[in-house]
Amino acid sequence: MPDTRGDARHPAGRSPDDDRVDGLLTRAAEGDQQAFAGVYDALAPPVMGLACRVLRDKAQAEEVTQDVMIEVWRTADRFRPERGAARSWVLTLAHRRAVDRVRSVAAGRARELRSGVLEHEPPFDVVAEAVEGREEQRVVFRCLAKLEDAQRVPLMLAFYQGLTYAEVADALAAPAGTIKSRMRQGLQSLRACLEAGS
Repeated sequence: MPDTRGDARHPAGRSPDDDRVDGLLTRAAEGDQQAFAGVYDALAPPVMGLACRVLRDKAQAEEVTQDVMIEVWRTADRFRPERGAARSWVLTLAHRRAVDRVRSVAAGRARELRSGVLEHEPPFDVVAEAVEGREEQRVVFRCLAKLEDAQRVPLMLAFYQGLTYAEVADALAAPAGTIKSRMRQGLQSLRACLEAGS
């Protein structure tokens, strides 16, 4: 069984490659473009992999990867090797950026739905039938807007994109149990809001 305790040069969980990338990022922070090229080659693939898992869309994952790597170049001087490996720092940035993109896409779809509900003008003979349903949709949107992001985003991914618990958990890079709990709490809050008439 391999020894995972590490040694003085390579503590547990670190590898010689971590040390190499840390050194490259430190040099990049000083303006060394060649060093940044090494950082890019080492970290862009895992950033892309993480973004793909969260976003489930290659084109958006590519955009997030580029955004993250540009941010790494611009903010390289904020990296502190004593706080952890460059890989961890960059993947944390990537995770935040990918989750922000998921939330932005979900919010955009909600706005489109709201816009569609508000702007759609059915023929006069069906207006009376639609009024009650339209008001119910408005109440639902108002109640959704009152939820915390942690509850609203999973519910919107599930109901408006048709994702399962497991797919929502994967998209948000969170444990399935956590997502189920948040969705259950969100549904309870939503139900209470709807029963109160918004």
